[in-house]
Amino acid sequence: MHKSPSGSTLGPGGLDLTQAFFRPITNAAPPSPTKRQTKISVIGVGNVGMAIAQTILTQDLTDELVLIDNKADKLRGEMLDLQHAAAFLPRTKIYASVDYAVTAGSDLCIITAGARQNAGESRLNLLQRNLALFKSIVPPLARYSPQTVLLIVSNPVDVLTYLAWKLSGFPSNRVIGSGTNLDSSRFRFLIADHLDVNAQDVQAYIVGEHGDSSVALWSSISIGGVPVLSFLEKQQIAYEKETLENIHKAVIDSAYEVISLKGYTSWAIGYSVASLARSILRDQRKIHPVSVLAKGFYGISNEVFLSLPAQLGRGGVLGVTNVHLNEEELQRLRDSAKTILEVQTQLDL
Repeated sequence: MHKSPSGSTLGPGGLDLTQAFFRPITNAAPPSPTKRQTKISVIGVGNVGMAIAQTILTQDLTDELVLIDNKADKLRGEMLDLQHAAAFLPRTKIYASVDYAVTAGSDLCIITAGARQNAGESRLNLLQRNLALFKSIVPPLARYSPQTVLLIVSNPVDVLTYLAWKLSGFPSNRVIGSGTNLDSSRFRFLIADHLDVNAQDVQAYIVGEHGDSSVALWSSISIGGVPVLSFLEKQQIAYEKETLENIHKAVIDSAYEVISLKGYTSWAIGYSVASLARSILRDQRKIHPVSVLAKGFYGISNEVFLSLPAQLGRGGVLGVTNVHLNEEELQRLRDSAKTILEVQTQLDL
């Protein structure tokens, strides 16, 4: 069901009208061969996938957008719905197909597809079903776009990013999980709200698992370049650790709250993933807390993916920021790695 987004054959018998509408200028040369278009493929057109696609379109991040899903009717409907907004959006060619061949040559492949947890189903069983699903998704993406960057959004994102790395055979820098990029945004919002400042002026990270064992790096938080905790201590301003823990707990619980109220999360993850896409495709070299291969960092010796502040660019992960962690944060990060590893080792790969 691959559909061309920009046919110019409106005339009788499919006559191409382009030549009638536009005449070339004299002494014109063909386009430079060094110029190329950017292509993003989004796998899964559920609420999360479509929020990501819509945000990518409105922020003009790609020349071509490909949607992939196994539900042909919904897929075509979503494609048409986006195409009908062409007059209000930057020019982007939009394709949709159940055939992964349409993803060929993608610069970035974003995987949002995943099985939903059934009532009473164990997390391990859900992971096994997602493993089976990823076996049908990742290899064809790697085959058709061998130089792409894989960005995993499906949950549990850390373990599934590890699986995508193994299934793709890609170098670790080109397999990234969305990780705690959104958690950190929620963290910054809550701190900014608490102190009545702009969230963009807050530097704060959540690292580790995208889940209950995540770690708030309180020791490195700064606002407008001022380290918060050390400033409070120097000014002899008392603060309660319980207050800090409550803010972190609110970050963990915020997704559950949104899901309980509206049934799913979509808009925030859409903006979060679009920010990652921009940093990667435009080689912005920005720092994002994303799920990366953590072996060799902070005393982690196993092959697990978890979130660390990483510099992103056209090559994927360019490096991991050497953020100072105090002893408590360091131990919590290692415990988070163990939590992920325990689940990972139970999978039937």
